[in-house]
This record gives sequence, C-alpha cells and structure tokens, in this order.
Amino acid sequence: MGLLDFLKKNELKQIEQLKSLLVKYEPIKNINAEAENIQAEVLKLRSEITTLNANYHVALETYKKIRSEVELYENKIDLIEFGIHTPVYEFEKSDDYRSEQMKVIEKQKQLIKDDRAAICSTNWTVEGSEAKGRKIVQVYKKLMLRAFNGEADVMIAKVRWNNINQMKDRLEKAFESINKLGSGFNVFINKQYFTLKVQQLILEYEFQAKKQEEKEAMKAIQDELREEEKARRDFEKAQREAEKEETMFQKAIERVRREFEQSSGANTLELQNQITELESALKAAQEKKERALSMAQQTKRGYVYIISNIGAFGEDVFKIGMTRRLEPLDRVRELGDASVPFGFDVHALIYSDEARTLEYELHKAFAHKKVNMLNYRKEFFKVPLKEIEEKIQELGFEGEFTTVPEAMEFRETLTILDKLNETDAAETLEEIINKEFPSDLDSLWSANAERVGSTSDE
Repeated sequence: MGLLDFLKKNELKQIEQLKSLLVKYEPIKNINAEAENIQAEVLKLRSEITTLNANYHVALETYKKIRSEVELYENKIDLIEFGIHTPVYEFEKSDDYRSEQMKVIEKQKQLIKDDRAAICSTNWTVEGSEAKGRKIVQVYKKLMLRAFNGEADVMIAKVRWNNINQMKDRLEKAFESINKLGSGFNVFINKQYFTLKVQQLILEYEFQAKKQEEKEAMKAIQDELREEEKARRDFEKAQREAEKEETMFQKAIERVRREFEQSSGANTLELQNQITELESALKAAQEKKERALSMAQQTKRGYVYIISNIGAFGEDVFKIGMTRRLEPLDRVRELGDASVPFGFDVHALIYSDEARTLEYELHKAFAHKKVNMLNYRKEFFKVPLKEIEEKIQELGFEGEFTTVPEAMEFRETLTILDKLNETDAAETLEEIINKEFPSDLDSLWSANAERVGSTSDE
C-alpha cells in the first residue's frame, strides 16, 4: 500500500467517525431548536397573558360599577324618565279647562266638516274617473283620521301628572307614522289638526292637575276647620275651668274674710296671708279666662312653630306651621304620632297676635326651598335654622331658638344599629365580588395548576 493510499484510507476513516458523531448528536441539535421554539412561544404567551390581565381588570372594574348601580336601584320602582311640564293654560278653576277643551274639540270638528283635517295634494283618477279617485281618497282620509283619533283618545284618557311629555311624544309619533302610511297616496293629516289634538291632550292634563289642586285646597280648608274646632273646644274647656277656679277662689276669699272679721288678734296675720294668696290665685284664674276668651275671638292669634325630624327627613329640614291651640305642643305631638317613625323636635314656639301673617311671610320667603315643590300644603323647607331665625327677626318677631335637636329616639336607634352592625356585619359588595372573581388571572391559573398537579399525583 502506497503512502497516498494510506492517507486516503485514514481520511475516509475520519469522515466515517465524523458522520457517526453527527448521527449520534442529531437529537441534541433538534432539542436545542425545539427549546428555542418553546422559548419564543412562552414569550408570546406571556405577552398575551399581560394583555388579557389588563383587559380583565378593565372588565372587572366595569362589572363592579354595574353591580353597584344595580344594587342601588334594584329596590326602586323602574319608572320611565320624564320631564317637567310647563303649564300652557293657567285658568283659575278646573271648569275653565273643560270649557276650553270643548272649544278645541269644536275646532277639530269644523276642520273635519270643511274636509281640512286630512288633505291630499294629488288629483287621483281611477279607471279614468276623477270622481272615483276622489271617493277612494275620502275613504283613505277617513281611515287615517279614525286611526289617529283612536290613538289620540287613548293617550288623552291615560295622561297623568307623570307622563304628559311621554304622551305628547307618542301622539307625535302616531301622527308621523299614520302620515307615512298615507304618503303613497299623498294623503296627510293636517298639521293644524294635530296641533289641536296636542292642545286637547294638554288641557286634559292641566284639568286633572287643577282638579288635584282644588282637592288639596279643599282638604286644607277641612284640616283648618278641624284645627279651628279643636282650638275652639280647647278655649271653651279652658274658659270653663278658669270660671270654675274663679268661683272657687271667690267663695274661698269670702269665707276667709268672714273668718278674718270674726277673728281675734291671734290668727289675724295668718288669715290676711290666706286672703292675699287666694286673691293672687283668683287673679291668675281671671287672666286665664280672659286669655282663652281673647284667643277664641282673635283668629289671627296663635303660635308659629318651627320643628324638625332628622330621623325622618334628615338635617336642615324644618316644618313651619301655625296653631291656635292653647297648648301648642299638643299639635306638635299629633304631627309625630303615626305618620313618621320618630317624634318632632321643637326649635321655636313664637306666640303672636299676627301668627297667621308670620306663617305666611315665612312660607313666602322660603318658597324656593320647599321640599315638595308641587304641593303648597306641605310646609317642609330645606333651609338652615339660622336663616329662619334671621327672617323672623327681620319681620319684627322674637322667639327663643333651640339649635341642636334632641332627637332622642333617633340617636338611640343609631346607637343600637351600630352595636348590631359590629356583632353581625353583613358582607359588603366588594367582598361578594372578591368571592366570585379572582383579583387577577395569574392567581386563577396558579390555582388551576395546583389542582391539575394534585390530580396527576393521585
């Protein structure tokens, strides 16, 4: 074997060894490539997880807000949102609204009679006949008016204080829908006729509102008459009691005077003192009788009361009223008997010969701060007590004011509730949501991974 052959053979041997090494380490090469692929996939998944987590937090916050709003309103009546109606007609009596409504209805009838309630802008011919075309148009007008009047009558019958704006919108939509149906024949309900229907609807609403106002006014008169009757009975009772006391003290004075005239010097001073005391008591009884008689004769005389009920109405809400009772606190107790959960606290009782005038001026001064803007009989005002006190002084009246209400029952109730909440605290909305949902997706995946691991071990 020559040198060249030897070298060639040796080279071939090395090549074979290298080939065997390549075959031997081929799996390792594939594993490295796979590892790189897996690492790239992991990076991609981590990026997706970050995005998902961000989206999850946004969605969770949105869910919390929605749950909060649902919880806030779920126990309230689901009313359709409505606006406040601005009165169009301002008649003094409800009958005036009915009279005006009849005039509007007569105008509608006249438009129908004049064939102007519905109009057609095209002269149609049927089978070459204009007369037949006019006849079909008249039938179409009648159908459209009947449909519109039917819709309008339902809305007028159903209109109430809380749906006037909705009914006007529905009437307009009915007008537009029916006119759209007639547009193929160029037949339309006249805008003037529609306007008259709207007027009829508004008049019906304002008639109902005025009737309610008259009903409230009548109730106010009846309440006032009942209050006057109670006051009258109080005055008569006070007069009878004062007259009885007056007679009793007069007889007692006469008896003691006779004893005084017949007495010796030993008990003269004692009898004289008795006469003085009895004369003082007689004078008080006479003054009480005169006061009761004066109160009965003077209908403007009485007490203006400023009272609050923070348990029922909250802070800075005061009722400003007037009573002619000899015992004004009886009236305050009546107000707090059954209609409210806690009794009223008295901040001021102002006696005056012009009590009605004072009450009227205070109601007028704070009219823009009434709690109920629709019912003038409700005498509650959201106003600081200091403003009421200043207004009373400005009007020339005087009175002692108690600034902080006692509100004993309300404050004790709060104390009891605080103790109950400490011992039996209810789950908050945040706690409920935290139970339903994890704080983030990582914790959810970790929990799932642990469950999978424990299952495989088994």
